Amino acid sequence: MGSMSIWHWLIVLVVVIAVFGTKKLRNVGGDLGAAVKGFKDGMKDGGSDTPPQQVANAHKAADPNTVDVDAKTRN
Repeated sequence: MGSMSIWHWLIVLVVVIAVFGTKKLRNVGGDLGAAVKGFKDGMKDGGSDTPPQQVANAHKAADPNTVDVDAKTRN
């Protein structure tokens, strides 16, 4: 009674396929696979010691309405 038999899992699988359809399940599987692959690639590339590149001349804002939040002080 504590564990589910193969017949329980087959019934659950049939219900899931009936509710979502095979095309949607295939898309979810493909998206999940792409996410796992992207995560693995990110973990492989994440070990580099190079810092991220900073924008040159970041202190010269092109927009006069840009506010430097580090320059504001609290009263």
